[in-house]
Amino acid sequence: MSRRLIDFASGKPLLDIASYARRGPGRRDRLSQGEIELIERTVRRTPEVMVKVLSRGGQDLKSVARHLAYLNRGGDVEIETDDGQRLSGKGVEKELLDDWDLDLEQRRTGGTEYWSRRNPPKPVHKLMFSMPAGTPPNRVLSAVKNFAREEFGLKHRYAMVLHTDEPHPHVHMVVKAVSEQGERLNIRKATLREWRREFARHLRALGIPANATERAVRGQVTPPTLDGIYRAACRGESAFLRDRLLALTKGNVGARLGVARLSDTRHAVADGWTAVADHLAQEGRVGLSLLARSFLHEMAPVATQNEQLLARRQATSARTIGDPFR
Repeated sequence: MSRRLIDFASGKPLLDIASYARRGPGRRDRLSQGEIELIERTVRRTPEVMVKVLSRGGQDLKSVARHLAYLNRGGDVEIETDDGQRLSGKGVEKELLDDWDLDLEQRRTGGTEYWSRRNPPKPVHKLMFSMPAGTPPNRVLSAVKNFAREEFGLKHRYAMVLHTDEPHPHVHMVVKAVSEQGERLNIRKATLREWRREFARHLRALGIPANATERAVRGQVTPPTLDGIYRAACRGESAFLRDRLLALTKGNVGARLGVARLSDTRHAVADGWTAVADHLAQEGRVGLSLLARSFLHEMAPVATQNEQLLARRQATSARTIGDPFR
């Protein structure tokens, strides 16, 4: 019986290779070439792309302008727009906001029926596309351009900036939330999954190894740290992690809270990879089957985020509680 690698939150397959060996009318008995390539990229640990929605700010024009000013580093870095313009210098954010008519859009949706809500509609979405250190920055930028052209071209206005001030090259993109046709862009989990797949595809077309799979499929069962918390932790300034660690050491927070759900997810992932390996062997792909089994066996043991935090603290016991990730 075929097994699916299921995302328990959505009920959808985590790794879309579970259509193998389902005999019956209209069903294939063999894995497709695309599925084989996905499996091989995953078990060989091809670098994973990252696409994030930056949720902080962006609720009003002032915060959007501040974000754009941050992106172009006070005028020192070019902002490239969807129509090919390259904007640089101080004050270009105002030029961009005027060109997008965001003030008109905000006035149109600025009535009490909106502002009385907890979360008024955003004028823009702030996205970030990133690859691990060592990836050529110009290829990352080119892949994001190609992605944006296909996804938003002639619909949503957008602008982007390449940043190389950190080891991992990344592109910030600002997308106007309402399209030229008056449709609002709503970003859901499924949207982000599709965007990751497309970003990885565009990178591969440029000769950059890139993959896009669910974290649980790779054995990473805890959610990623929020961007602000992560950056503060890197600086040793995360009050959130410091307070969480203090609560853990005092026994005020359960270290294994949520471990049952993580274990269920891992069991589903293990069943799925075992079924994949069996089917690869049946197709005569013995080498790839062995790689899939090895990939499964090398997954780190299931551990909650609190357990991981304590383990890092114990590994750096000579340091202060305020620096748990150094």
